Amino acid sequence: MHLKPGAALLFDIDGTLVESDPLHLRAFNDTFAPWGHKFDRERFGRELQGFANEAIAERFLPSETMDRRRDVMMGKEARFRELAATGIEPVHGLFDLLDWADENGVRMVAVTNAPRPNADLLLDAIGVRSRFRHVVIGDELAHGKPHPLPYLEGLRLLGAEAANSVAFEDSRTGIASAIAAGIATVGMATGLTPAQLVDAGAVIGVRDYRDAGVLELIRSRLFAD
Repeated sequence: MHLKPGAALLFDIDGTLVESDPLHLRAFNDTFAPWGHKFDRERFGRELQGFANEAIAERFLPSETMDRRRDVMMGKEARFRELAATGIEPVHGLFDLLDWADENGVRMVAVTNAPRPNADLLLDAIGVRSRFRHVVIGDELAHGKPHPLPYLEGLRLLGAEAANSVAFEDSRTGIASAIAAGIATVGMATGLTPAQLVDAGAVIGVRDYRDAGVLELIRSRLFAD
C-alpha cells in the first residue's frame, strides 16, 4: 500500500483530542447562571457543543449589547482555561494514532472553533502541538463551523485533497463542517453517542481511537494498493 497524493488527517480539539467537554459544561453553567440558563450534558451536546461563541451569545444573551456578549464569552473562556489548568487528559489511543500517522508520513492539522488561547493551552497540556503542521481557528476566518470554511482552510494549508483525507469530530456542528468540505468523518463519542454521531453524518462513531474502525477507515481513504 502507498499513501495517496494529498492525504491528510484533520482533528478538532475539544472533545476530540482532549476530554474537555465536562469542563466546558461547567464553565458555561458558571458563566450563564446570572441569566437563568442551566445546561445538562444532553442540552450541552444539542445547543452549545461545537458552536462558535458568537452564535452562542446571540442565542442565549439576546438582550445584551455586542460588546457585553463578547465580554461574557471571554469570561467563559477564561473560566474554562482556569478549570483546564488543573489537569486534562487526551482521548484514549490518541498518541498511538499520532505516532502511526507520523511513521507513515501522514500530514495532520488541527481545526477548531475554540479561541486560540484555548487551543494553545490544550495542545500544550497534552504535548501534541508539534504534531500538527497548522492550527486553524474558526473565529479567525470569515466563517466558523458548521460552515465548511475551517476544514477547507485546513486542506488548503496542507495542500491536501478532501477525497483522500479523514476528519475527527465530536459535535454535530463539527461533523457538518467537515462533511460539507467533502471529508469523511469519524465521530468521537466523548459527549454524543456513536449512533447520534452517525445520525449527524459521521461515517462511524467510536468511543476512542483504539476502535479498529478508525484505522480501517484511514487506510481505505488515505492509502491505495
